[in-house]
Amino acid sequence: MKKVIQFFEPLVKYNIQHPFWVLAVTIGLSVVASFFALRLQVDTDLANLLPDSNPNVQALEKLKEVAGGETEMKVGIKSPDFQANVDFARQLADSSLKLYYPRLDINYFNRAELRRETGVLKDNALYLATTSELQDIIDFLQAEIDEAREEANPFFVDFSADFEDEESESADEDSSQIDQFQQSYDNLIPSEYQTNEDSTLVILTLYPTGSQNDIRYLEDMFEEYQDLIDSLEPASFHPEMEVRFGGRLKRHLTEFESIMNDVFNSFSLGISSVILLVMIYFGGKKYINYRRGSGEDRSHGIFQHIIRMPVPIIIIGLPLLISLTWTFGITYAVLGVLNTMTSVLFVILFGLGIDYGIHFYARYIEIRSSGLSVEQSVIASYRKTGIAILVSAVTTASALFILLVADFRGFSEFGFIAGTGIILALFCMLYVLPALLVIFDRWNWILLVERAEDKTPKPVIRRFPFSRTIVVFGLVVSAVVLSFSGNLRFEYDFGVLEPEYEEYDEFRNFVKAADEDTRRNPAYIITDNTEDVFRVLEKVRTKKEENPETLIDDVEALQERFPPTQEMAEEKLEYISRIRQLLQNDFIVNQDSETLDILRRGSQTRSPLDESRIPEYLKNRFMTKEGEIGRFVIVYPKAGLSDGLKSIAFKNEITDITLDDGTVYHAASTSIVAATMLDLMRKESPYMVTATFIVVFILILISFRSFRWTLIALIPLLVGLLWLFGILLIFGLKFNFYNLVVLPAILGIGCDNGVHLAHRFRDEGKKNMWEVLSSTGQHITIGSVTTMMGFAGLLFTNHPGLNSIGTMAVIGIGMTLITALTFLPSIVQVLEDRNMIHD
Repeated sequence: MKKVIQFFEPLVKYNIQHPFWVLAVTIGLSVVASFFALRLQVDTDLANLLPDSNPNVQALEKLKEVAGGETEMKVGIKSPDFQANVDFARQLADSSLKLYYPRLDINYFNRAELRRETGVLKDNALYLATTSELQDIIDFLQAEIDEAREEANPFFVDFSADFEDEESESADEDSSQIDQFQQSYDNLIPSEYQTNEDSTLVILTLYPTGSQNDIRYLEDMFEEYQDLIDSLEPASFHPEMEVRFGGRLKRHLTEFESIMNDVFNSFSLGISSVILLVMIYFGGKKYINYRRGSGEDRSHGIFQHIIRMPVPIIIIGLPLLISLTWTFGITYAVLGVLNTMTSVLFVILFGLGIDYGIHFYARYIEIRSSGLSVEQSVIASYRKTGIAILVSAVTTASALFILLVADFRGFSEFGFIAGTGIILALFCMLYVLPALLVIFDRWNWILLVERAEDKTPKPVIRRFPFSRTIVVFGLVVSAVVLSFSGNLRFEYDFGVLEPEYEEYDEFRNFVKAADEDTRRNPAYIITDNTEDVFRVLEKVRTKKEENPETLIDDVEALQERFPPTQEMAEEKLEYISRIRQLLQNDFIVNQDSETLDILRRGSQTRSPLDESRIPEYLKNRFMTKEGEIGRFVIVYPKAGLSDGLKSIAFKNEITDITLDDGTVYHAASTSIVAATMLDLMRKESPYMVTATFIVVFILILISFRSFRWTLIALIPLLVGLLWLFGILLIFGLKFNFYNLVVLPAILGIGCDNGVHLAHRFRDEGKKNMWEVLSSTGQHITIGSVTTMMGFAGLLFTNHPGLNSIGTMAVIGIGMTLITALTFLPSIVQVLEDRNMIHD
């Protein structure tokens, strides 16, 4: 590392000689980079955190390509008058389809769904039943006929007492068979209008034309739609009419706006806190050094120092800001967007990058106050501090770059952006900051004078107090935590990690009574041909039957309901003909039953049903974007998939369907992709953490060229992590797929304190760790605190996942700082006492 510092020293000398040119070029590049950085947007879709090569991602993309991926918008219209609700809904539907968006030269909506034509389906219900359902109906009717025949027989003797169990089982089976058909019937043939039980609420469904990822489109659409509703005056239809609109599309916009607000607020809070702390620290440090100067040089009063307090922020902050604009300009060029996890990196990199400037500037103040010139002080600061800064930055960046190999893009993109930001911050602090030091010191805006000899503090050899006690206490605590580390837990509940959106919840409760969608989060398997549709159906049903803990609730395909060939259509018509015959049986022909009435009406089909007669609302569910019958199988889960473990189990059960000929099909849904993401992240995180630690260890070993000093430098990291785990155990905090991304970052950040202390002590602090702490100890404290403040802004976000990142980082960095200031000096003192530390 020393050779690297020496190699680039001529660049520092050039910057000292030509500071204005350096600033002009770097600021110019920053302006260009900021033009692209400002175009970055946040993609809140967690499904996009998987690589494009992932089979489930490819399956989902194929599903969107074949069946469309649009998200509908629902409008709830509520009043005591059902007809008034319908009248308003019709007028609103017509006006909605005419709503024009000039920016994209499109109408906001391309389809509206209000009244559903169900007559055709009721007349041909059995034609859309599966062959297994038709066979169940035949068995049910035959059982009904047999029962009616026995009851009509005057010589019938009731032996039910002897065969109660058999009859009960048979009755239950028949009931179950017809119940399955009834459920399918209700799913296929809903009410004419989507409404609640007392018909006081009507739902209008609209399908937007634009993309849900176009945030400006969504903002404009919702704003103009509210104006449209107001212009139609709902109260003129009924004084109590209430109209609300929303759904997942509006939740998507709310989520984006919420994250952006969280990022902005955390940035404002974190940056303002860091700025205030740096101003106070360096203001006090410079004034103390100034007061130690000789009397004739101290010509400025305290007011002159106060008005110069922002100077350190400019000297340290400008290079940092330049590095950040470069970082996010590169991010736009390489990635194009930020994700939920990387959206907070601006404030995090601010807290990380400022550390290097703090160390450099603090060392410059000390050296400049010793009497060296501006140029000499810059070079001396570069030589003395540059190595430690370079080692800590390279280890941190390398630890973050390790994440690039992860398939989970939450890891890889976080590592790319953060690692790039660290390297650029290092460059700017080592080679742009010196130019600012020269300019401001020559303009007399730093106010540093040579310390008087009688006021220069003399080094005092002091032992680090209570060193043995601290070592024993730290080792005991670490051992206890290590023994209980198996109790650390991972949070699998997606719901806990997502924020609550009051407006979305209120709308969901508003339309809940009319919500007919009881089967949520279906997965789709798209096949290459019609024959494979039936093979996949068979495979999925076999999986369901063979797994006693199956999470598969139901599986269906339109090909079972709407025969794709003439041969299959004729087979179904034969079943229907048999049902018609049974319904004409003398024993049930006059029987009054709702179920039998449904079967009588639905069994009138005598020829194949033309596709054009199927209502649009039903075809939309099963058809492709081109209006053809989709060759896909729909699999419904038994329960909600907010529980990550259940989501992973459902994914493992159906994600890969292998047919007898070796063909493999992959299930597609956002829930499947989210489960794959969680499973992948859970599997990759141990390897990422291990690889990160190995890289950090190797780099520090190369820097120190001593195994013993490498271990000493790593003490704050190793012990600090154990203490972090202890805090998690005490307060019941859990890892999750958000805060796990911070662990590799803590590994890189946590080693900085040990590296700076070990380097300073090894070079000039032997036998006097206390002296090292009084100087470098201050620097690492202010550096760690500023980093923690960068993360601390996330503690005040509304997003639980982002909040957990801040919590994990603040605790982790805090623990590494505490161990650096207590445990590391104690270990060094104990080793010195036994003469075991010096190489």
